[in-house]
Amino acid sequence: MKQYFSFQWHITDECDQRCKHCYIFSGSGNKPLVSMTWEQIGDAFYNCLDFCEMYNRLPYFYITGGDPILHPDFWRLLKLIHGHGIPFTIMGNPFHLDDEVCRKLKSYGCEKYQLSLDGLRETHDWFRKPGSFDCTIEKIGCINRAGIRSVVMTTVSADNIAEVPGIIDAVVAAGANVFAFSRYVPSGGELDANMSPRKYRELLAVCDKKFKEYAAAGCQTYFNKKDHLWTLYEYETGEFKIPETTKEGMIYGGCNCGNCHITILPTGDIYACRRAAESKVGNVFEDRLADVWACEMEQYREYDKFEKCGKCKLLPYCRGCPAVAKGTSGSFYAADPQCWKEL
Repeated sequence: MKQYFSFQWHITDECDQRCKHCYIFSGSGNKPLVSMTWEQIGDAFYNCLDFCEMYNRLPYFYITGGDPILHPDFWRLLKLIHGHGIPFTIMGNPFHLDDEVCRKLKSYGCEKYQLSLDGLRETHDWFRKPGSFDCTIEKIGCINRAGIRSVVMTTVSADNIAEVPGIIDAVVAAGANVFAFSRYVPSGGELDANMSPRKYRELLAVCDKKFKEYAAAGCQTYFNKKDHLWTLYEYETGEFKIPETTKEGMIYGGCNCGNCHITILPTGDIYACRRAAESKVGNVFEDRLADVWACEMEQYREYDKFEKCGKCKLLPYCRGCPAVAKGTSGSFYAADPQCWKEL
């Protein structure tokens, strides 16, 4: 079977929130908000299909922004994707969703809709805007009723780490199909990224216990252990074991950067990873993606350069989050600042 290749496609910067951890609005100065034209959308789309044909992969689109539904050609794009029989996920805001909109999304083939919760009510609304928490919880139901899988994502920082267990309870109570969290990448915003390795491991232990308790109670929410440091945690607890049939030099898991994922921004800029600052490798309007993947992307597949992970037996499976490492120290291959393993 062909392997899926995921394109995180930002079609617009337009958004009706100003999140404190947003890459678009972080840092100093006001950046112009960019949206792709319909002609540019077509160029990007067929460039992605050419890539998949070249490398015998199946395309999977994560359509996002900003809030992608604010793009004037949003529905036209979904019709184009649906016409080619390509699966996709929407990563957006809750504010423009209702039962009719969600049914329409489903008719175009939307598989999942990802929302964000970055704290309990007061904290989440501080992160995003007043009323956002209650609206997000409410719209999980709209997504579910349409037959789309509802996904809730949390960005963890020192500002909200203590609320993650409560977020899990709120998500389960709302009936979300999937929950996951990843760490905040320092990007010039106002959030505190200084979580100690010990404190972060303690969070994983608390969440692991909670996930198991919910599973034992028959909870239908799937807890996606997205952060690759879960591999280290489960290796230590015995839940993950290194297979005896591993081949030296092979990469079996961990960060997908350089493996099966790229990001396309509204400017057409191609990023190795949206979370990794300054990881531009080309422009989808000017470069053939298939060529960029074979050439410029190679710098993100030099696994022997990992300063700490290169000395660890979990290198083929973990590697933490290189984007967090780069945002913290400036190097993609530096040690993950929340990795607690002593070598």
